[in-house]
Amino acid sequence: MSQILMIIGREILDSRGNPTVEVECYLDDGSFGRAAVPSGASTGAHEALELRDGDKKRYNGKGVLKAVSNVNEKIGPALVKEGIPATEQKMIDEFLLELDGSDGKKNLGANAILGVSLAVCKASAEMCGLPLYRYIGGANANLLPVPMMNILNGGKHADNNVDLQEFMIMPVGASSFKEGLRWGAEIFHSLKKVLSSKGLATSVGDEGGFAPDLKSNREALEVISSAVEKAGYKPGEQIFFALDPAASEFYNGKEKVYDLAGEGRKLPSSEMVQFYSDLCRDFPIISIEDGLAEDDWDGFIEMTKTLGDKVQIMGDDLFVTNPRRLKQGIEKKAANSILIKLNQIGSLSETLETIEMAQKNSFTAVVSHRSGETEDTTISDVVVATQAGQIKTGSLCRTDRIAKYNQLLRIEEELGDTARYAGKTAFYNLNL
Repeated sequence: MSQILMIIGREILDSRGNPTVEVECYLDDGSFGRAAVPSGASTGAHEALELRDGDKKRYNGKGVLKAVSNVNEKIGPALVKEGIPATEQKMIDEFLLELDGSDGKKNLGANAILGVSLAVCKASAEMCGLPLYRYIGGANANLLPVPMMNILNGGKHADNNVDLQEFMIMPVGASSFKEGLRWGAEIFHSLKKVLSSKGLATSVGDEGGFAPDLKSNREALEVISSAVEKAGYKPGEQIFFALDPAASEFYNGKEKVYDLAGEGRKLPSSEMVQFYSDLCRDFPIISIEDGLAEDDWDGFIEMTKTLGDKVQIMGDDLFVTNPRRLKQGIEKKAANSILIKLNQIGSLSETLETIEMAQKNSFTAVVSHRSGETEDTTISDVVVATQAGQIKTGSLCRTDRIAKYNQLLRIEEELGDTARYAGKTAFYNLNL
């Protein structure tokens, strides 16, 4: 038997001290699953709705009691009554979408629906006696991802003069996930020393990256290069760089320009592409996420044409983990990669469908956290289950980020000799 006995939702806090939804699922054989839902800082306009209370007297309007109430009073009782076996994930997720009945999960909230979707999946995995990655991905789930480690922050994730939101390192040349994680940690500590020696701040942003007041975006890449070398590694061989400019955040829609305030420049799309081309010429950048605004399709097409054979051109706000928007991107050749955030689309089945669509069309899929995270490690299992080959889950500090890395260490250890580290094969659609 795998009948759902009870669903319980509650309000908990995320890593930024804001409320979020946690859901527990109990099956009739005693199996149990718990899932907590993350939340973004820079959110795409096309994301599924994250339901907030709007009561300014409580958590500055960010409470999630409405979403929790939807779990406890609507979703839970309806699922129990419907009697769908917990192991029928797709049927359960389709039932949740029907129950919501809106485009974008506006009635029940994506945070309520995703919490239930994941909690049911975890309970089913426990019932089957399988680790989550094996339950979702089957016998072939053995690929450990290359991590995108966010070590320096600007934009919305920090209070400084750097326009681009995230500067990341990727230990592409490592032989295992464990080794890659060690390299990242050593570079993180090396960067702290480099910043201190320059008299710069070593406080960290939402995702654990440093947020120093640097003069320009280029200087950020220079200090990272220095930190990599001082840690004893070779940029462009062992370590590659990745950027998440989050360009929608500094796009001026009226003037149709990108306002790089920190550099005192306003650039149209074509000049932004040239700006990135120059950075890619001077630094070993292997991935650029949201380099242009979320509805700048023409800019993305030009960027993919210019850089797409050597650089991963990734859509986050552009695609919002949505199969419909991804289909557009594939047809227009507007990128070659998609960032996968479970709460952007709001159910596990839709997430897996989007990843499958990407992979079938030679797009890479990078499984990602959000800036507001919890101790939940589901994405670590999802990235192995789907053999996505890349994970983006923050810096080398803050437990909400490290929890995901530690789960991947456990998975790699459990897989033993069958474990494979993606390395350069994670970028199978590039000419490296």
